Amino acid sequence: MKKAALLAGLAAATLFGAKVLASDLFDRINAGRYQAILADCAACHTKPGGKPFAGGAPLQTPFGALVPSNITPDLETGIGSWTYADFRSAVKTGVGKDGKRLYPAMPYPAYATMKDSDVADLWAYFQKVEPVSNRVVSNQLPFPFNIRAAMIGWNLLNFSPKEFQADASKSAEWNRGAYLVNGAGHCGTCHTPKSLTGADKGDEFLRGGNLQSWFAPNITSDPHKGIGSWSSDDIVAYLKTGANRFDIASGPMAEAINHSTRLWDDADLTAVATYLKDVKGDGAPAPTPVAVTDAAMTAGKAIYLDRCSACHISSGAGQPSLFPTLAKTPTVNGTDPTSLIRVVLEGSQAASTAAKPTTPAMPSFGWNLSDADVANVLTYVRNSWGNAAPPVTAGQVKDLRAALTR
Repeated sequence: MKKAALLAGLAAATLFGAKVLASDLFDRINAGRYQAILADCAACHTKPGGKPFAGGAPLQTPFGALVPSNITPDLETGIGSWTYADFRSAVKTGVGKDGKRLYPAMPYPAYATMKDSDVADLWAYFQKVEPVSNRVVSNQLPFPFNIRAAMIGWNLLNFSPKEFQADASKSAEWNRGAYLVNGAGHCGTCHTPKSLTGADKGDEFLRGGNLQSWFAPNITSDPHKGIGSWSSDDIVAYLKTGANRFDIASGPMAEAINHSTRLWDDADLTAVATYLKDVKGDGAPAPTPVAVTDAAMTAGKAIYLDRCSACHISSGAGQPSLFPTLAKTPTVNGTDPTSLIRVVLEGSQAASTAAKPTTPAMPSFGWNLSDADVANVLTYVRNSWGNAAPPVTAGQVKDLRAALTR
């Protein structure tokens, strides 16, 4: 028995060049599985209907299409021939095996802040997922953006890798939230405006960003454009269930909740809420709402009462956890109406979670509302019930409608 136990110990898996006990390896793999959830790896690297992590659907960027790679341990088409050093370099510096430069659509600028121990756990997990043979041509960008060497210059201009350092003046919960939002959660990748080169505008952190014909809203503590009126419990409910008393997730955020945040530990969700409540907005006062006598407001009100009020109520209050309130919400009051236009044109399906499995939906109105109609009703919504935001133009609707049909 002793000899068998000794042999079993010697046969334990080797990880990063060091022998570890099977129980330790299991803990690392399980911890890595959770890191993959925090980082929402499946959202990009798993194609709808495809094998887990075998490569995703094309991501449309302002510079062209990128296809997330196969990150299963397949030797030929995945990362099975990689070393841990290759993996760590890709995740934290944007340089993969054999010096291959990655594009920041893979959010290595955020992952660079992750602890090495968390990246190591993530590596342990990906060694144990099912290997899938699926060759992916990731780079589908047009010239000159398809030249990966250009990323050397991009990194020099926009990337300063630095592991997260806790703020001693803040609580442990705040620091955990900051670590998740800025690192594995990579919230700024969507919710922060981008420069002309596609880098985050650091001085506008989490103030809303436009990508793939959606607008990720301002999630700072701004009381008008952001989530300043949300309590910590509201934020946790939204991330865990896809709905709260203010809003219901749709589009890419619904996907993020389905794949990722609904599976986070409650303590981590609370930590994120604590941190977000402390992120300052731009401090700008709310704009003056469009006058109720404006022609767009008059036309928009008539459309709203006819098409929208049955679900969202004439006061814009909505139905809790079923139809979102339209009064005083960041998506409605945001400077960019892209998501609102898209939802009216295409409709929307809410997130489905264990806590709230019913998925309320909004029908498409793109087929029976003109560009001017959509602009007018959204101008009315954005300037009623305490809302105040720039009017929507028929040109904005026309441009997005054309983009969605390409």
